[in-house]
Amino acid sequence: MRYSRVIALTLTLLISINIYAESISIERTPSSSNKVPTVNSSNKNKIFAEQTWGLGVLVRNAEIPFDTEADNVTSFVPMMFYQGDTFFIRGIEGGAHLYQNNDWQFNAMARMRFFDIPAEYQNEVQGDTIDLGFQARKAFSKGNFLDFELFSDLEGNPYANLSQSWHFQHNSWEFMPKVSARYKSASFNSHYYALADIPKLNGQRIGAGIEVTAGVETRYHVASNFYLLASVNGTLLDNNAYNSTAVSQRWQSEAYLGFAFFNDISKAKKSDLTNHGYLRLAHGWATPSNIGDILAGDTVKDEYNNQLSSIFYGLPLTDELFSLPLEIFLTPGFVWHWNSEVQDSGQEYVLAIKAYYTINWPVRWRLGLAEGLSYASNVTYIEASEMERKGYRPSELMNYIDFTVDINLGDIFNVNALNETWLGYSIHHRSAIFESASQFGRIKGGSNYNTVYIQFDF
Repeated sequence: MRYSRVIALTLTLLISINIYAESISIERTPSSSNKVPTVNSSNKNKIFAEQTWGLGVLVRNAEIPFDTEADNVTSFVPMMFYQGDTFFIRGIEGGAHLYQNNDWQFNAMARMRFFDIPAEYQNEVQGDTIDLGFQARKAFSKGNFLDFELFSDLEGNPYANLSQSWHFQHNSWEFMPKVSARYKSASFNSHYYALADIPKLNGQRIGAGIEVTAGVETRYHVASNFYLLASVNGTLLDNNAYNSTAVSQRWQSEAYLGFAFFNDISKAKKSDLTNHGYLRLAHGWATPSNIGDILAGDTVKDEYNNQLSSIFYGLPLTDELFSLPLEIFLTPGFVWHWNSEVQDSGQEYVLAIKAYYTINWPVRWRLGLAEGLSYASNVTYIEASEMERKGYRPSELMNYIDFTVDINLGDIFNVNALNETWLGYSIHHRSAIFESASQFGRIKGGSNYNTVYIQFDF
């Protein structure tokens, strides 16, 4: 398990590096392609183009294939979307293009996979996981793809997928049907369908098998940046999985329903955005107070003075949403949690989408909000102690929210050299969305840090 975590964290770090490298290539011009960009407010040669992006909220409902009293389980699933030259995020999966030409892509990928058991057991079992693997994609025409994938979960249980997918668009509607076959190794089949590795269930070992899935995803453009999303899938289990003592039905279905913000398909993408990239350096202090108390000014100090330091990079995605001047960024971050008398030092990896709204009176100041994912190599004391009080098993993967307010130092001190420098305050927040998300362990609560930061635009 420790080795698998190292692989997952390494992939996350490589993804963040790819985002940064990709953003550098976006902002370069032919005359400066061999120069390293610097933070310089007088440099007007850097150009960021509008990117393909999205942020959505969906509810997932899936049938439970096991012999249980509950027939279905529901989960709240935030999703991010981004398509760059190298890096991509597609809802519950993401990765990097290792090679691509007109017809072929070879990708390194990570994908979230759900383990559908009754909700009351999901915190204890925490079977939802991130699978890692590689994908080879062959494009036969625009919107017609054949994928071959080799994947493994973090426990080393391998499987392979062969999928055919299509993309059709008619006016405001998009349809994406897909059929796939999955070869599941004996260890994968035993773990997820015969429950062989779950304590107290006395699961069995079964052989390998091939299951078949068919489904369709649809997207409807309501207006401007607002879309409705839905999908439905059905899976036919293999004989070994179906005949295991834990499984009670041959078919398993799942459906998603929700909404998202995407690029407005009725408008051409902008070639030159008004917002630019940023680098943010922060330091913060833990607090046992919840967000409501913090916003009300009633913050309690952590008795052990646990602290963090972080660095975030901002890649501009667009400079408007619903025709409002909202600056949107993709922001990967690295967080270092310092050791204390109650915790060892640890790392946290964040990937989020951030929105800023600028107010120009009496000087420039901004309100910001980010939504994304946070993975902690070690659950911090402030978080673990709350989970212990509430009787939960903590989760390394959690939802991430970042509330910020900052002010422009150039305007405050009337110094042109500081026109792209901001001083701010943020709430660094990890939570699991009130027990509604199986991928976060069905937890209520999390952790909060009051942080101060300095941010440089470039």
